[in-house]
Amino acid sequence: MKISVISRIPAGFTQVSLKEGIASYRESSPGAEKLIVGVEDIKNLNRRKLIILARKVVRQTKANNLKKIAIFLDEFRFPKLRLTPQELADILVQNFELADFESVAYKTTPKAGWPFLEEIALIHKTPVSLRRAIERGQMIGREINSARVLSNTPGADMTPAVLADSARTASKGLPIKVTVLNKKEMEGAGLRAVLAVGQGAVAEPKFIIMEYAGRKEEPIVLVGKGITFDTGGINIKPGEGLGDMHLDMAGGAAVIHACILAAKLKVKRHIVGIIPAAENAVSGSSFHPSDVIRPLSGPTIEIKNTDAEGRLVLADALAYAERFHPQLVVDVATLTGASIVALGEKASAIMTRNESLEKNTRKWGEESGDYVWPLPLWDEYYEYIKGDFGDILNAGRKEKCGDAINAGMFLYQYAKNYPWLHIDMAPTMTPSDTDELAKGATGSPIRLLLKIIEDYRQT
Repeated sequence: MKISVISRIPAGFTQVSLKEGIASYRESSPGAEKLIVGVEDIKNLNRRKLIILARKVVRQTKANNLKKIAIFLDEFRFPKLRLTPQELADILVQNFELADFESVAYKTTPKAGWPFLEEIALIHKTPVSLRRAIERGQMIGREINSARVLSNTPGADMTPAVLADSARTASKGLPIKVTVLNKKEMEGAGLRAVLAVGQGAVAEPKFIIMEYAGRKEEPIVLVGKGITFDTGGINIKPGEGLGDMHLDMAGGAAVIHACILAAKLKVKRHIVGIIPAAENAVSGSSFHPSDVIRPLSGPTIEIKNTDAEGRLVLADALAYAERFHPQLVVDVATLTGASIVALGEKASAIMTRNESLEKNTRKWGEESGDYVWPLPLWDEYYEYIKGDFGDILNAGRKEKCGDAINAGMFLYQYAKNYPWLHIDMAPTMTPSDTDELAKGATGSPIRLLLKIIEDYRQT
């Protein structure tokens, strides 16, 4: 999709206008056509609702089989929004791109072609002032969509090796160093938790490291869970829980494309991405409940449930992150169904013991559109993960009792030596019914990761 900014509506474009309190409809007159998009409450429209409105414009456009539309930017300036024209253009363009995306790689192309938009013209009196904002917004939207393509790939086609190759391919031509450890190298490095999770699969695990040195400084390390398919292992998931498990590497996809985005935007930061990639399969060689695993460093792990495998691969990755002497480590994972029970589908759960980081992350979530809400990491929760035969359990002692927090408390045992933030993105892995996005992965929380990369400062 082409997005341009010009001072007047070009020929052949349908103008999109907003109107309060109505359903959307098309309006035709001699020589002109309009698409009227209904807005529920213009005077109370805030930043959150602006994001959904931008997506709704595209979804309504596609529903009406329109290919080229023109939008007056000033029509999207609402009383409650205090945004510069550049900020407004950036937000709109990001969400135009997200709403135009559909996963069609495995579908037969219809005779009429796919109903993607060809061009959006933003109309503004000073077009030159907005061009950089539009370029930035489109770059962000497209990179998120690239992560969605990765996440939506079926498990049969998305092995740890394919995920590693995807990181290499996306990094070509960019100042990013990609290192991929194979099974033998992982054994030598002591990454025993990742190896345990992947030992039941035919496809061998990989340990992916990406490094972008946009500045000489201690790095911000992003860690993304890369479980390319999660059966649950010997504690196999019920049938209804398996359908989306090719998406269990969405955190890894987010980290890969957050690193790519930082390089493309030439952000002046030092970024390291770590993606422990494995398939959690069921076979005669799968790891078992009651196994005790000695990860790279830190407490030994007693396996209570093989379906709590994400926190195992993250334990090794968080321990590995320490060798980079990071100023901050952020892990991103589709980690627990309990976070969905707690927060619904509207926000990812965050956990940290740094109050300033927690407060700032909530603010960055609001600004980016990748919303978050904190859960506690009090010392009292440690009793839920205390092991009998190993130091800690990989699942809580009391089933269904604070499991999102149990997972965070587990990860904290491997992240005590640096500033750390945990993002459980399971609630936002796929869109809710009102998100105005296609089915499949959302690309969460790449926009938040970019905000952290750009705005985080050590205190």
